[in-house]
Amino acid sequence: MCIRDRSYPLHYVQEETRSRDIVYFRYIELSTINTMKKQRRKFIKDTALLAGASLIPIHYSFNNDSFNYTKAPFEDLDTLCVNDWWKIKENPIINLKVDRKNIIAFGIYTLSNNILKLSAQLYPLYPNESRFISFQIKTNNKWKELSKQKINDIGWSTLFRFQNWNSKIDQEYRLVHENGSFFNGKIRKDPIDKNIIKLAAFSCNSNKDRGDRNNYIKNVTHQDPDILFFGGDQSYDHKQHTAAWLKFGLQFKELFRNRPCITIPDDHDIGQGNLWGEGGKKAHRIQGDDGGYYYHHEYIKMVERCQTSHLPDPFDPTPIEQGINVYYTTLNYGEIDFAIIEDRKFKSGPKEKIPNQGPRPDHILNPNYSPNDIDLDGLKLLGDRQLHFLKKWSNKSKKNTMKALLSATSFCGSAHLHGQKTNRLHADLDSNGWPQKGRNKALKIIKKANAVHIGGDQHLASIVHHGTKSFEDGPFQFIVPALVNNYYSRWWWPENEKPGELANNKLPWTGRYLDGFNNKITMHAYANPDSPSNGAGYGLILFNKEKNNVTFQCWPRFEDVTKKDAKQFKGWPFIVDLN
Repeated sequence: MCIRDRSYPLHYVQEETRSRDIVYFRYIELSTINTMKKQRRKFIKDTALLAGASLIPIHYSFNNDSFNYTKAPFEDLDTLCVNDWWKIKENPIINLKVDRKNIIAFGIYTLSNNILKLSAQLYPLYPNESRFISFQIKTNNKWKELSKQKINDIGWSTLFRFQNWNSKIDQEYRLVHENGSFFNGKIRKDPIDKNIIKLAAFSCNSNKDRGDRNNYIKNVTHQDPDILFFGGDQSYDHKQHTAAWLKFGLQFKELFRNRPCITIPDDHDIGQGNLWGEGGKKAHRIQGDDGGYYYHHEYIKMVERCQTSHLPDPFDPTPIEQGINVYYTTLNYGEIDFAIIEDRKFKSGPKEKIPNQGPRPDHILNPNYSPNDIDLDGLKLLGDRQLHFLKKWSNKSKKNTMKALLSATSFCGSAHLHGQKTNRLHADLDSNGWPQKGRNKALKIIKKANAVHIGGDQHLASIVHHGTKSFEDGPFQFIVPALVNNYYSRWWWPENEKPGELANNKLPWTGRYLDGFNNKITMHAYANPDSPSNGAGYGLILFNKEKNNVTFQCWPRFEDVTKKDAKQFKGWPFIVDLN
Protein backbone atom coordinates (compact mmCIF):
# COMPACT_ATOMS: atom_id res chain seq x y z
CA MET A 1 0.00 0.00 0.00
CA CYS A 2 1.01 3.61 -0.46
CA ILE A 3 1.52 5.66 2.71
CA ARG A 4 1.74 9.48 2.81
CA ASP A 5 2.39 11.59 5.86
CA ARG A 6 -0.18 14.41 5.52
CA SER A 7 1.09 16.27 8.56
CA TYR A 8 3.86 17.86 6.45
CA PRO A 9 3.67 20.20 3.45
CA LEU A 10 3.29 18.39 0.17
CA HIS A 11 6.80 19.17 -1.05
CA TYR A 12 8.18 17.50 2.04
CA VAL A 13 6.34 14.26 1.41
CA GLN A 14 8.00 11.22 -0.11
CA GLU A 15 5.79 8.42 -1.30
CA GLU A 16 6.82 5.06 0.01
CA THR A 17 5.55 1.64 -0.99
CA ARG A 18 5.20 -0.70 1.91
CA SER A 19 4.21 -4.32 2.26
CA ARG A 20 0.69 -5.05 3.45
CA ASP A 21 1.99 -6.74 6.55
CA ILE A 22 3.66 -3.58 7.87
CA VAL A 23 1.81 -2.40 11.01
CA TYR A 24 2.43 0.36 13.51
CA PHE A 25 3.07 -0.21 17.20
CA ARG A 26 2.60 2.20 20.04
CA TYR A 27 5.56 2.62 22.35
CA ILE A 28 5.07 4.24 25.75
CA GLU A 29 8.03 6.09 27.30
CA LEU A 30 9.53 4.36 30.31
CA SER A 31 11.43 7.24 31.82
CA THR A 32 12.32 10.88 31.21
CA ILE A 33 15.52 12.71 31.86
CA ASN A 34 14.78 16.39 32.42
CA THR A 35 18.06 17.41 33.84
CA MET A 36 20.83 15.01 32.90
CA LYS A 37 23.26 15.79 35.69
CA LYS A 38 20.65 15.46 38.44
CA GLN A 39 18.70 12.51 37.15
CA ARG A 40 21.37 10.38 35.42
CA ARG A 41 21.85 8.07 38.40
CA LYS A 42 18.14 7.90 39.09
CA PHE A 43 17.45 7.05 35.45
CA ILE A 44 19.92 4.17 35.40
CA LYS A 45 18.65 2.86 38.73
CA ASP A 46 14.96 3.11 37.77
CA THR A 47 15.44 1.40 34.44
CA ALA A 48 18.00 -1.23 35.41
CA LEU A 49 15.27 -3.77 36.08
CA LEU A 50 13.81 -3.36 32.63
CA ALA A 51 15.29 -5.56 29.89
CA GLY A 52 17.78 -3.62 27.82
CA ALA A 53 16.81 -0.20 29.17
CA SER A 54 20.26 0.52 30.59
CA LEU A 55 21.63 0.25 27.08
CA ILE A 56 20.01 3.53 26.02
CA PRO A 57 22.74 6.20 25.83
CA ILE A 58 22.51 8.44 28.87
CA HIS A 59 22.86 11.55 26.73
CA TYR A 60 19.57 10.74 25.02
CA SER A 61 16.12 11.14 26.52
CA PHE A 62 12.53 10.37 25.50
CA ASN A 63 9.61 12.61 26.29
CA ASN A 64 6.48 11.47 28.08
CA ASP A 65 4.35 11.23 25.00
CA SER A 66 3.53 8.02 23.21
CA PHE A 67 4.72 7.59 19.68
CA ASN A 68 4.86 5.23 16.73
CA TYR A 69 7.54 3.11 15.20
CA THR A 70 7.38 0.90 12.16
CA LYS A 71 7.41 -2.81 12.81
CA ALA A 72 9.55 -4.77 10.37
CA PRO A 73 7.54 -7.06 8.09
CA PHE A 74 10.13 -9.82 8.50
CA GLU A 75 11.32 -11.89 11.46
CA ASP A 76 14.81 -12.96 12.48
CA LEU A 77 16.33 -10.54 9.96
CA ASP A 78 18.11 -7.23 10.57
CA THR A 79 17.24 -7.62 14.24
CA LEU A 80 19.94 -5.16 15.33
CA CYS A 81 18.34 -2.24 13.48
CA VAL A 82 14.56 -2.57 13.50
CA ASN A 83 11.71 -2.42 16.00
CA ASP A 84 12.99 -1.76 19.55
CA TRP A 85 16.60 -1.91 18.37
CA TRP A 86 17.89 0.20 21.28
CA LYS A 87 17.28 -2.69 23.66
CA ILE A 88 19.77 -4.89 21.81
CA LYS A 89 23.12 -5.51 23.46
CA GLU A 90 26.32 -4.41 21.78
CA ASN A 91 27.15 -6.43 18.69
CA PRO A 92 30.43 -7.29 16.92
CA ILE A 93 29.55 -5.40 13.74
CA ILE A 94 29.14 -1.79 14.84
CA ASN A 95 28.05 0.45 17.69
CA LEU A 96 24.57 1.64 16.76
CA LYS A 97 23.99 3.86 19.79
CA VAL A 98 26.06 6.75 18.51
CA ASP A 99 26.06 10.31 19.76
CA ARG A 100 22.95 11.93 18.30
CA LYS A 101 25.09 14.57 16.59
CA ASN A 102 26.50 11.75 14.42
CA ILE A 103 23.35 9.94 13.31
CA ILE A 104 23.89 10.75 9.60
CA ALA A 105 26.35 8.02 8.66
CA PHE A 106 27.07 8.97 5.05
CA GLY A 107 25.72 10.05 1.70
CA ILE A 108 26.39 8.32 -1.60
CA TYR A 109 25.58 9.70 -5.05
CA THR A 110 25.72 9.39 -8.84
CA LEU A 111 25.55 12.07 -11.51
CA SER A 112 24.46 11.16 -15.02
CA ASN A 113 22.91 13.20 -17.84
CA ASN A 114 22.49 16.17 -15.48
CA ILE A 115 20.48 14.11 -13.00
CA LEU A 116 21.83 13.92 -9.45
CA LYS A 117 20.66 11.11 -7.19
CA LEU A 118 21.94 10.93 -3.63
CA SER A 119 21.01 8.42 -0.94
CA ALA A 120 21.37 9.44 2.71
CA GLN A 121 22.12 6.68 5.18
CA LEU A 122 21.39 7.17 8.88
CA TYR A 123 21.98 5.19 12.01
CA PRO A 124 18.80 3.79 13.58
CA LEU A 125 16.59 6.48 15.09
CA TYR A 126 14.77 6.45 18.40
CA PRO A 127 10.97 6.50 18.11
CA ASN A 128 10.48 10.19 18.85
CA GLU A 129 13.34 11.49 16.70
CA SER A 130 12.49 13.30 13.49
CA ARG A 131 12.25 11.13 10.37
CA PHE A 132 13.15 14.02 8.08
CA ILE A 133 16.50 15.05 6.64
CA SER A 134 17.35 17.97 4.37
CA PHE A 135 19.74 18.37 1.45
CA GLN A 136 21.51 21.73 1.31
CA ILE A 137 24.00 23.35 -1.05
CA LYS A 138 26.41 26.19 -0.38
CA THR A 139 25.71 29.34 -2.38
CA ASN A 140 27.46 32.66 -1.73
CA ASN A 141 28.86 31.21 1.51
CA LYS A 142 25.36 30.44 2.74
CA TRP A 143 23.57 27.11 3.01
CA LYS A 144 20.39 26.78 1.00
CA GLU A 145 17.92 23.93 1.46
CA LEU A 146 16.87 22.31 -1.80
CA SER A 147 14.82 19.41 -0.49
CA LYS A 148 13.63 17.59 2.60
CA GLN A 149 12.83 13.87 2.55
CA LYS A 150 11.40 11.31 4.93
CA ILE A 151 13.61 8.50 6.21
CA ASN A 152 12.44 4.91 5.86
CA ASP A 153 12.52 3.04 9.21
CA ILE A 154 13.27 -0.16 7.30
CA GLY A 155 16.93 0.37 6.43
CA TRP A 156 17.16 4.01 7.69
CA SER A 157 17.81 5.57 4.29
CA THR A 158 16.16 8.05 1.96
CA LEU A 159 16.70 9.37 -1.55
CA PHE A 160 17.16 12.83 -3.06
CA ARG A 161 16.72 13.27 -6.81
CA PHE A 162 17.41 16.48 -8.75
CA GLN A 163 16.67 17.01 -12.41
CA ASN A 164 18.65 19.56 -14.44
CA TRP A 165 21.56 19.58 -12.00
CA ASN A 166 24.34 21.95 -13.03
CA SER A 167 27.03 19.38 -13.82
CA LYS A 168 29.53 21.99 -15.04
CA ILE A 169 30.62 23.06 -11.54
CA ASP A 170 31.78 21.50 -8.29
CA GLN A 171 29.11 21.95 -5.66
CA GLU A 172 29.48 21.68 -1.88
CA TYR A 173 26.55 19.95 -0.18
CA ARG A 174 25.52 18.76 3.22
CA LEU A 175 22.88 16.53 4.72
CA VAL A 176 21.27 17.94 7.86
CA HIS A 177 19.04 16.46 10.54
CA GLU A 178 16.95 18.59 12.87
CA ASN A 179 19.06 17.59 15.86
CA GLY A 180 22.14 19.20 14.32
CA SER A 181 23.71 16.11 12.80
CA PHE A 182 25.21 16.71 9.36
CA PHE A 183 27.33 15.10 6.65
CA ASN A 184 29.36 17.25 4.24
CA GLY A 185 30.61 16.46 0.79
CA LYS A 186 31.15 17.71 -2.75
CA ILE A 187 29.28 16.91 -5.95
CA ARG A 188 32.01 16.93 -8.56
CA LYS A 189 31.41 18.38 -11.97
CA ASP A 190 31.10 15.96 -14.86
CA PRO A 191 34.74 15.60 -16.08
CA ILE A 192 33.92 15.65 -19.79
CA ASP A 193 36.94 17.88 -20.38
CA LYS A 194 39.38 15.23 -19.10
CA ASN A 195 41.11 12.95 -21.57
CA ILE A 196 41.61 10.11 -19.08
CA ILE A 197 38.75 9.01 -16.84
CA LYS A 198 39.69 6.82 -13.86
CA LEU A 199 37.41 4.23 -12.28
CA ALA A 200 38.42 2.55 -9.01
CA ALA A 201 36.77 -0.87 -8.63
CA PHE A 202 36.30 -3.02 -5.52
CA SER A 203 34.58 -6.22 -4.44
CA CYS A 204 34.18 -8.66 -1.55
CA ASN A 205 34.56 -6.74 1.72
CA SER A 206 34.76 -9.81 3.98
CA ASN A 207 33.75 -9.55 7.64
CA LYS A 208 36.73 -11.75 8.53
CA ASP A 209 38.47 -8.42 8.85
CA ARG A 210 36.30 -5.78 10.52
CA GLY A 211 39.11 -3.27 10.86
CA ASP A 212 39.53 -0.01 9.03
CA ARG A 213 40.36 0.30 5.37
CA ASN A 214 42.81 3.18 5.83
CA ASN A 215 45.36 1.83 3.37
CA TYR A 216 42.71 1.74 0.66
CA ILE A 217 41.59 5.25 1.54
CA LYS A 218 45.17 6.55 1.43
CA ASN A 219 46.00 4.87 -1.88
CA VAL A 220 42.79 5.67 -3.71
CA THR A 221 42.74 9.26 -2.48
CA HIS A 222 46.26 9.68 -3.85
CA GLN A 223 45.26 8.21 -7.23
CA ASP A 224 42.11 10.40 -7.20
CA PRO A 225 39.71 8.41 -9.42
CA ASP A 226 36.78 10.20 -11.02
CA ILE A 227 34.26 7.54 -10.08
CA LEU A 228 34.03 4.44 -7.85
CA PHE A 229 32.49 1.01 -8.37
CA PHE A 230 31.75 -1.50 -5.60
CA GLY A 231 30.69 -4.69 -7.35
CA GLY A 232 28.96 -6.50 -4.50
CA ASP A 233 29.47 -8.41 -1.27
CA GLN A 234 29.84 -5.15 0.62
CA SER A 235 28.34 -7.18 3.46
CA TYR A 236 28.93 -10.75 4.62
CA ASP A 237 26.68 -10.52 7.70
CA HIS A 238 23.86 -12.24 5.88
CA LYS A 239 20.93 -11.54 8.20
CA GLN A 240 22.15 -8.16 9.49
CA HIS A 241 22.51 -6.04 6.39
CA THR A 242 21.82 -2.60 7.87
CA ALA A 243 24.52 -2.82 10.53
CA ALA A 244 27.00 -4.29 8.02
CA TRP A 245 26.12 -1.63 5.42
CA LEU A 246 26.74 1.06 8.03
CA LYS A 247 30.10 -0.57 8.79
CA PHE A 248 30.96 -0.53 5.10
CA GLY A 249 30.01 3.14 4.90
CA LEU A 250 32.22 4.04 7.84
CA GLN A 251 35.13 2.24 6.17
CA PHE A 252 34.79 3.97 2.77
CA LYS A 253 32.79 7.18 3.24
CA GLU A 254 35.89 9.36 2.83
CA LEU A 255 36.11 8.09 -0.73
CA PHE A 256 32.52 8.52 -1.80
CA ARG A 257 31.63 11.73 0.04
CA ASN A 258 33.40 13.67 -2.77
CA ARG A 259 32.94 11.56 -5.93
CA PRO A 260 30.19 9.52 -7.55
CA CYS A 261 29.95 5.90 -6.52
CA ILE A 262 28.22 2.90 -8.09
CA THR A 263 27.25 0.16 -5.64
CA ILE A 264 25.44 -3.05 -6.55
CA PRO A 265 24.60 -5.91 -4.18
CA ASP A 266 25.70 -9.47 -4.74
CA ASP A 267 24.61 -12.75 -3.18
CA HIS A 268 26.10 -12.26 0.31
CA ASP A 269 24.50 -8.83 0.60
CA ILE A 270 21.02 -10.34 0.41
CA GLY A 271 21.92 -13.17 2.77
CA GLN A 272 22.78 -16.06 0.45
CA GLY A 273 26.07 -17.75 -0.28
CA ASN A 274 25.02 -18.00 -3.93
CA LEU A 275 22.09 -16.54 -5.84
CA TRP A 276 20.19 -17.69 -8.91
CA GLY A 277 17.32 -15.18 -8.81
CA GLU A 278 15.01 -16.70 -11.45
CA GLY A 279 13.04 -13.50 -11.80
CA GLY A 280 12.29 -13.06 -8.12
CA LYS A 281 10.64 -16.37 -7.22
CA LYS A 282 10.78 -17.72 -3.65
CA ALA A 283 13.64 -20.14 -3.00
CA HIS A 284 12.89 -23.02 -0.66
CA ARG A 285 16.50 -23.77 0.28
CA ILE A 286 19.02 -21.48 1.96
CA GLN A 287 21.47 -22.66 -0.71
CA GLY A 288 19.21 -20.99 -3.28
CA ASP A 289 20.15 -23.53 -5.96
CA ASP A 290 16.49 -24.26 -6.69
CA GLY A 291 16.28 -20.66 -7.92
CA GLY A 292 14.97 -17.51 -6.30
CA TYR A 293 15.40 -15.54 -3.09
CA TYR A 294 15.34 -17.35 0.24
CA TYR A 295 14.77 -14.49 2.65
CA HIS A 296 11.72 -12.26 2.95
CA HIS A 297 11.09 -10.10 -0.10
CA GLU A 298 10.89 -6.91 1.98
CA TYR A 299 14.38 -7.64 3.32
CA ILE A 300 15.65 -8.02 -0.25
CA LYS A 301 13.96 -4.76 -1.22
CA MET A 302 15.54 -3.00 1.77
CA VAL A 303 19.03 -4.17 0.78
CA GLU A 304 18.57 -3.03 -2.81
CA ARG A 305 17.00 0.27 -1.72
CA CYS A 306 20.01 1.09 0.50
CA GLN A 307 22.61 0.05 -2.07
CA THR A 308 21.10 1.05 -5.41
CA SER A 309 18.46 3.77 -5.06
CA HIS A 310 21.10 6.42 -5.89
CA LEU A 311 21.86 4.81 -9.25
CA PRO A 312 20.37 6.37 -12.40
CA ASP A 313 16.74 5.45 -12.98
CA PRO A 314 16.30 1.84 -14.15
CA PHE A 315 15.94 1.15 -17.86
CA ASP A 316 12.65 -0.67 -17.22
CA PRO A 317 11.45 -0.29 -13.60
CA THR A 318 8.83 -3.05 -13.78
CA PRO A 319 9.19 -5.16 -10.61
CA ILE A 320 9.79 -8.89 -10.80
CA GLU A 321 8.09 -11.58 -8.69
CA GLN A 322 7.37 -10.79 -5.02
CA GLY A 323 7.43 -7.08 -5.90
CA ILE A 324 11.23 -7.04 -5.93
CA ASN A 325 12.52 -4.08 -7.91
CA VAL A 326 15.22 -3.90 -10.59
CA TYR A 327 18.07 -1.44 -11.00
CA TYR A 328 19.84 -2.32 -14.28
CA THR A 329 20.61 0.94 -15.99
CA THR A 330 23.18 3.12 -17.75
CA LEU A 331 25.36 5.84 -16.28
CA ASN A 332 27.13 8.47 -18.38
CA TYR A 333 30.02 10.25 -16.72
CA GLY A 334 33.11 11.82 -18.22
CA GLU A 335 31.83 10.65 -21.64
CA ILE A 336 32.12 7.03 -20.52
CA ASP A 337 28.91 5.05 -21.03
CA PHE A 338 28.54 2.46 -18.27
CA ALA A 339 25.97 -0.33 -18.43
CA ILE A 340 25.16 -1.62 -14.93
CA ILE A 341 23.54 -5.04 -14.98
CA GLU A 342 22.10 -7.57 -12.54
CA ASP A 343 23.74 -10.83 -13.50
CA ARG A 344 22.09 -12.82 -10.66
CA LYS A 345 18.49 -11.63 -10.72
CA PHE A 346 17.17 -13.57 -13.71
CA LYS A 347 19.59 -16.51 -13.79
CA SER A 348 18.25 -20.07 -13.66
CA GLY A 349 19.01 -22.22 -10.63
CA PRO A 350 20.67 -25.57 -11.41
CA LYS A 351 18.83 -27.85 -8.99
CA GLU A 352 16.62 -30.40 -10.78
CA LYS A 353 17.09 -28.58 -14.08
CA ILE A 354 20.30 -30.27 -15.16
CA PRO A 355 21.87 -33.66 -14.44
CA ASN A 356 23.57 -33.63 -11.05
CA GLN A 357 27.35 -33.76 -11.48
CA GLY A 358 28.46 -33.87 -7.85
CA PRO A 359 27.39 -33.71 -4.25
CA ARG A 360 26.15 -30.14 -4.88
CA PRO A 361 23.95 -29.13 -7.83
CA ASP A 362 26.23 -26.15 -8.56
CA HIS A 363 29.63 -27.85 -8.26
CA ILE A 364 31.01 -30.10 -10.97
CA LEU A 365 33.85 -32.28 -9.75
CA ASN A 366 34.00 -34.74 -12.65
CA PRO A 367 36.29 -33.43 -15.43
CA ASN A 368 34.92 -36.09 -17.80
CA TYR A 369 31.31 -34.89 -17.78
CA SER A 370 29.75 -33.52 -20.97
CA PRO A 371 29.33 -29.68 -20.87
CA ASN A 372 26.52 -30.01 -23.42
CA ASP A 373 24.46 -31.93 -20.85
CA ILE A 374 24.09 -28.82 -18.70
CA ASP A 375 23.69 -26.19 -21.45
CA LEU A 376 20.00 -26.84 -22.01
CA ASP A 377 17.47 -24.78 -23.92
CA GLY A 378 15.29 -22.61 -21.70
CA LEU A 379 18.00 -21.83 -19.15
CA LYS A 380 18.54 -18.13 -18.50
CA LEU A 381 21.56 -16.04 -17.60
CA LEU A 382 20.77 -12.33 -17.92
CA GLY A 383 17.17 -12.88 -18.95
CA ASP A 384 15.25 -11.48 -21.92
CA ARG A 385 14.68 -8.06 -20.34
CA GLN A 386 18.35 -7.38 -19.74
CA LEU A 387 19.39 -8.72 -23.11
CA HIS A 388 16.95 -6.26 -24.69
CA PHE A 389 18.44 -3.49 -22.56
CA LEU A 390 22.01 -4.38 -23.56
CA LYS A 391 21.11 -4.47 -27.24
CA LYS A 392 19.71 -0.94 -26.95
CA TRP A 393 22.86 0.15 -25.10
CA SER A 394 25.23 -1.48 -27.60
CA ASN A 395 23.51 0.23 -30.51
CA LYS A 396 23.92 3.70 -29.03
CA SER A 397 26.64 5.60 -30.77
CA LYS A 398 28.09 8.94 -29.73
CA LYS A 399 31.39 10.54 -30.68
CA ASN A 400 34.18 10.12 -28.10
CA THR A 401 32.04 7.85 -25.95
CA MET A 402 33.72 4.73 -24.60
CA LYS A 403 31.74 1.90 -23.07
CA ALA A 404 32.13 -0.46 -20.11
CA LEU A 405 29.83 -3.06 -18.61
CA LEU A 406 29.76 -3.43 -14.82
CA SER A 407 28.46 -6.55 -13.10
CA ALA A 408 28.96 -8.66 -10.02
CA THR A 409 30.85 -11.65 -11.38
CA SER A 410 32.77 -13.30 -14.20
CA PHE A 411 31.55 -14.62 -17.58
CA CYS A 412 33.70 -17.75 -17.33
CA GLY A 413 35.05 -20.31 -14.91
CA SER A 414 38.38 -18.73 -13.99
CA ALA A 415 39.12 -20.51 -10.71
CA HIS A 416 40.14 -24.14 -10.27
CA LEU A 417 40.86 -24.37 -6.53
CA HIS A 418 38.17 -23.23 -4.10
CA GLY A 419 38.64 -22.44 -0.45
CA GLN A 420 41.87 -24.38 -0.14
CA LYS A 421 44.46 -25.89 -2.45
CA THR A 422 43.19 -29.42 -1.89
CA ASN A 423 39.70 -28.57 -3.14
CA ARG A 424 39.80 -28.77 -6.93
CA LEU A 425 36.55 -27.83 -8.63
CA HIS A 426 36.17 -28.49 -12.33
CA ALA A 427 33.32 -26.02 -12.86
CA ASP A 428 31.25 -23.70 -10.68
CA LEU A 429 27.70 -22.94 -11.85
CA ASP A 430 27.65 -19.85 -9.66
CA SER A 431 29.81 -18.14 -12.29
CA ASN A 432 28.41 -16.62 -15.46
CA GLY A 433 30.28 -19.22 -17.48
CA TRP A 434 27.00 -21.19 -17.19
CA PRO A 435 24.65 -21.52 -18.94
CA GLN A 436 26.94 -21.32 -21.93
CA LYS A 437 24.30 -20.19 -24.44
CA GLY A 438 23.35 -17.28 -22.17
CA ARG A 439 26.99 -16.43 -21.62
CA ASN A 440 27.71 -16.28 -25.34
CA LYS A 441 24.63 -14.13 -26.05
CA ALA A 442 25.79 -11.58 -23.47
CA LEU A 443 29.40 -11.53 -24.66
CA LYS A 444 28.41 -10.96 -28.29
CA ILE A 445 26.42 -7.88 -27.28
CA ILE A 446 29.25 -6.54 -25.11
CA LYS A 447 31.67 -7.06 -28.00
CA LYS A 448 29.30 -5.29 -30.42
CA ALA A 449 29.31 -2.33 -28.02
CA ASN A 450 33.13 -2.36 -28.18
CA ALA A 451 33.08 -2.40 -24.39
CA VAL A 452 35.19 -3.93 -21.66
CA HIS A 453 33.69 -5.84 -18.74
CA ILE A 454 34.56 -5.16 -15.09
CA GLY A 455 33.37 -7.39 -12.25
CA GLY A 456 34.29 -9.01 -8.94
CA ASP A 457 32.95 -11.83 -6.74
CA GLN A 458 35.62 -14.41 -7.52
CA HIS A 459 38.15 -13.43 -4.81
CA LEU A 460 40.67 -13.79 -7.62
CA ALA A 461 41.90 -10.95 -9.79
CA SER A 462 42.23 -11.88 -13.46
CA ILE A 463 42.24 -10.55 -17.03
CA VAL A 464 40.54 -12.74 -19.63
CA HIS A 465 39.94 -12.24 -23.34
CA HIS A 466 36.71 -14.11 -24.05
CA GLY A 467 35.93 -16.25 -27.03
CA THR A 468 32.57 -17.51 -28.26
CA LYS A 469 32.85 -19.20 -31.67
CA SER A 470 36.62 -18.77 -31.70
CA PHE A 471 39.30 -17.59 -29.31
CA GLU A 472 39.51 -13.83 -28.78
CA ASP A 473 36.33 -12.95 -30.70
CA GLY A 474 34.71 -11.55 -27.56
CA PRO A 475 35.39 -8.69 -25.12
CA PHE A 476 38.08 -8.31 -22.46
CA GLN A 477 37.16 -8.89 -18.84
CA PHE A 478 38.85 -7.56 -15.70
CA ILE A 479 37.80 -9.27 -12.47
CA VAL A 480 39.10 -7.19 -9.57
CA PRO A 481 40.49 -8.78 -6.41
CA ALA A 482 38.73 -9.11 -3.07
CA LEU A 483 39.15 -6.23 -0.64
CA VAL A 484 39.77 -8.87 2.03
CA ASN A 485 40.97 -12.24 0.78
CA ASN A 486 41.09 -14.43 3.87
CA TYR A 487 37.64 -15.83 3.22
CA TYR A 488 37.25 -18.63 0.70
CA SER A 489 40.28 -17.84 -1.46
CA ARG A 490 40.40 -19.13 -5.04
CA TRP A 491 43.26 -20.03 -7.41
CA TRP A 492 43.77 -20.18 -11.16
CA TRP A 493 45.66 -23.47 -11.33
CA PRO A 494 45.35 -25.66 -14.45
CA GLU A 495 45.61 -29.33 -13.58
CA ASN A 496 48.39 -29.96 -16.13
CA GLU A 497 50.26 -26.88 -14.86
CA LYS A 498 51.21 -25.95 -18.42
CA PRO A 499 50.95 -22.64 -20.27
CA GLY A 500 48.34 -22.35 -22.98
CA GLU A 501 48.82 -21.44 -26.61
CA LEU A 502 50.02 -17.81 -27.02
CA ALA A 503 51.18 -17.59 -23.40
CA ASN A 504 52.69 -14.21 -22.49
CA ASN A 505 55.53 -15.57 -20.29
CA LYS A 506 54.73 -13.06 -17.52
CA LEU A 507 53.06 -15.73 -15.42
CA PRO A 508 53.27 -19.54 -15.66
CA TRP A 509 49.67 -20.25 -16.76
CA THR A 510 48.62 -17.74 -19.37
CA GLY A 511 47.34 -18.22 -22.91
CA ARG A 512 44.43 -20.09 -24.43
CA TYR A 513 42.38 -22.53 -22.38
CA LEU A 514 38.95 -24.10 -22.22
CA ASP A 515 37.27 -23.47 -18.88
CA GLY A 516 35.20 -26.14 -17.09
CA PHE A 517 32.23 -25.40 -19.36
CA ASN A 518 34.32 -25.63 -22.56
CA ASN A 519 34.15 -21.86 -22.93
CA LYS A 520 37.06 -20.38 -24.86
CA ILE A 521 39.17 -18.04 -22.74
CA THR A 522 42.61 -16.47 -23.09
CA MET A 523 44.15 -15.82 -19.67
CA HIS A 524 46.44 -12.77 -19.58
CA ALA A 525 46.95 -12.20 -15.84
CA TYR A 526 45.89 -13.59 -12.46
CA ALA A 527 46.71 -12.90 -8.81
CA ASN A 528 46.54 -16.09 -6.78
CA PRO A 529 46.39 -15.88 -2.95
CA ASP A 530 50.13 -16.57 -2.70
CA SER A 531 50.78 -13.16 -4.29
CA PRO A 532 51.32 -9.93 -2.24
CA SER A 533 48.59 -9.01 0.28
CA ASN A 534 47.25 -12.56 -0.02
CA GLY A 535 45.81 -11.55 -3.40
CA ALA A 536 43.65 -8.82 -1.85
CA GLY A 537 43.46 -5.37 -3.40
CA TYR A 538 41.54 -3.29 -5.91
CA GLY A 539 41.43 -2.33 -9.57
CA LEU A 540 42.06 1.03 -11.20
CA ILE A 541 40.80 1.36 -14.76
CA LEU A 542 41.94 4.21 -17.00
CA PHE A 543 39.79 5.12 -20.01
CA ASN A 544 41.91 7.07 -22.51
CA LYS A 545 39.48 8.82 -24.85
CA GLU A 546 42.16 10.18 -27.19
CA LYS A 547 43.86 6.84 -27.78
CA ASN A 548 40.63 4.82 -27.38
CA ASN A 549 42.25 2.32 -25.06
CA VAL A 550 41.68 1.06 -21.54
CA THR A 551 44.44 0.36 -19.01
CA PHE A 552 43.79 -2.20 -16.28
CA GLN A 553 45.78 -1.63 -13.09
CA CYS A 554 45.64 -3.97 -10.10
CA TRP A 555 47.05 -2.88 -6.73
CA PRO A 556 47.77 -5.08 -3.70
CA ARG A 557 46.00 -4.09 -0.52
CA PHE A 558 49.11 -3.25 1.49
CA GLU A 559 51.13 -1.61 -1.26
CA ASP A 560 51.89 2.10 -0.76
CA VAL A 561 51.13 3.72 -4.11
CA THR A 562 52.56 7.05 -2.95
CA LYS A 563 56.06 5.55 -3.23
CA LYS A 564 57.91 5.64 -6.56
CA ASP A 565 58.77 1.95 -6.39
CA ALA A 566 55.17 0.82 -5.73
CA LYS A 567 54.40 -2.40 -7.63
CA GLN A 568 51.17 -3.77 -9.02
CA PHE A 569 50.36 -7.47 -9.08
CA LYS A 570 52.50 -9.36 -11.58
CA GLY A 571 50.87 -9.20 -15.01
CA TRP A 572 49.52 -5.68 -14.56
CA PRO A 573 49.22 -3.04 -15.96
CA PHE A 574 47.48 -4.33 -19.07
CA ILE A 575 46.32 -2.19 -22.01
CA VAL A 576 43.28 -3.03 -24.15
CA ASP A 577 43.25 -1.29 -27.53
CA LEU A 578 39.65 -0.67 -28.65
CA ASN A 579 40.48 0.68 -32.11
